[in-house]
Amino acid sequence: MPASEESDDDALYVLTAVVLTPARFPSVLGDDYPEACAALGLAPHEAGYGLVLGQDGDGARWTVVTEDVSLVACAIAAWDCGMEYGLAVDDRTVVASLPGWPLAVAVAAPGVPAPHDPAPDPEPAAGGAARPPLAPPDTGRWGPAQRRLGADEIALRWAVWRGQVDSDVTFVAPGEKPHGGVRRVLEEARGYLKAPPPPGRVRSAFASGDARTLRADGPGWSIVARTDDIAFVLMDDAPGEVLPVGRGPELPALLTALDELAVRPT
Repeated sequence: MPASEESDDDALYVLTAVVLTPARFPSVLGDDYPEACAALGLAPHEAGYGLVLGQDGDGARWTVVTEDVSLVACAIAAWDCGMEYGLAVDDRTVVASLPGWPLAVAVAAPGVPAPHDPAPDPEPAAGGAARPPLAPPDTGRWGPAQRRLGADEIALRWAVWRGQVDSDVTFVAPGEKPHGGVRRVLEEARGYLKAPPPPGRVRSAFASGDARTLRADGPGWSIVARTDDIAFVLMDDAPGEVLPVGRGPELPALLTALDELAVRPT
């Protein structure tokens, strides 16, 4: 479990951390990197940020934004391996300390009051009003945040979803008459080849063999695909539906071209 950032009365008891970069960001916050940054009131700097979520000694929720992305990435990698890692952020790298959490956190620091939003700052920065505490996007109903979370789940558990297509799901191939707006989604994704979208709209990650896992998002839609396989489409106007798209004559070239312009983790 992550350790506290400090040991004095101003300690931040770290609960979790995430990376916010063009190639890797919590997609629930937006369709691309600038949109995710805007949700936190941050400028979309190319180097990105690390987000450290924790509680102070009174139990209040805080999100510390650091420019030391490598430190946060190392901590996440250690925790994912089941290793202990005391994440201590150097004050000189802190960009902002924001009230609230932008993501849902299921744990709480022991020995402090239950998580709650801190009291408003009685003396906000000159010329500006106190910003409301950060809060996770509403995922209780189908919409952009839920759609992006669904795409995350497919990318994470590709083999499971792919197996459903093999067993009991009929899919369409480009060139056929696809379900509803699938053709529109594919055409909008193809438009990225002529007019590159904002950073993070198209991302590429490692997959098995020589393949890549491709993620593309746009206004009201998400695509998850393997460059050597099929694609899945999710749309805001198709609540809860996951629409498989077969290889066909067009999809392979589209996926290859999107992968070439995609942002990749360093």
